[in-house]
Amino acid sequence: MKNLFCGVDISKDFLDYAICNGEDKSIIALEKIPNDRKGIKSLIRILKKESDGGSIWVCFEHTGNYGLMLASVLSEFDINYSMVPSLEIIKSSGMVRGKTDSIDAKRIALYLAVNNYKLKPTKLPCAEIMKIKALLTLRQQYVKIRTQFKNSVKSLKISAKIIPLKDEIKQQENEISRYNSLIKEIEVQIKDIIKSNEQLNKNYRKIIEILGIGLITASQFLVSTNNFTAFDNPRKFNCYCGLAPFEYSSGTSVKGRTKTSHYRNKELKAALFKAAITAIAHDQEISIYFARKISEGKHKMSVINAVACKLVYRVFAVVKRDEPYYRIAV
Repeated sequence: MKNLFCGVDISKDFLDYAICNGEDKSIIALEKIPNDRKGIKSLIRILKKESDGGSIWVCFEHTGNYGLMLASVLSEFDINYSMVPSLEIIKSSGMVRGKTDSIDAKRIALYLAVNNYKLKPTKLPCAEIMKIKALLTLRQQYVKIRTQFKNSVKSLKISAKIIPLKDEIKQQENEISRYNSLIKEIEVQIKDIIKSNEQLNKNYRKIIEILGIGLITASQFLVSTNNFTAFDNPRKFNCYCGLAPFEYSSGTSVKGRTKTSHYRNKELKAALFKAAITAIAHDQEISIYFARKISEGKHKMSVINAVACKLVYRVFAVVKRDEPYYRIAV
């Protein structure tokens, strides 16, 4: 009976895996399989045979859609697995030389064998959350394309003052209208998916009552927290978003300014900043807080960051307390 730790390096077509013996941290297998259901099942058979009834734990990096099949099949066979940010594995490896897929698989296996005590098994989100995540990504792509067309129209209108560009401008404006429609369709789909799931809809209805939180920001909360099961408190979530400030000092001679970490979810932080700006404009309590901090000499972006943190605390409060949000009259 062996306790096995398996590291997997994921690519589009293949999975390189390394199996580590939990007792002496030795690598007992280093192979490659196709990244499909049949290949993953063959890996599971090998792991069960080698473990001889012992525990099995698989680890791989966040790789977007390329790792979904592996996560799905492992969940189906009730095998523990952890999806870990690649940067975390890189930082733990120290100084390394050389890089191949098989070497990466070995590093991941050894990382898991050494750090399993502080890792938690990953749970695959429900189908509704995975669909919302895909739609949010698609919407973001459409928004970027629409912005490019808008910038193009502005540029063409300047040039149109001296050369005829009426047809070209009209064509670009038609494209903007088309992407407006596509974005609206995606938002309707997201709403319908949330409504179809009782637990998602319950939390969604509570958090959109908070001024500044709309459909997209609420959906990002649901996706990034796996419907508030992946994070147990708002401070951890603020760290994940890059909103929590950290001190920078050493001894008595080094004293840097307190700042947020650059290891963050950039898209989520941007969404929360937009929500904070909306809250400052429409929430009287936050508006007064913002004005007071600015009058005290605080930097504007620092105060907006603090407001975003407040919104996160409000969201977690209404979800965890299982009660609606009540606005305080000022």
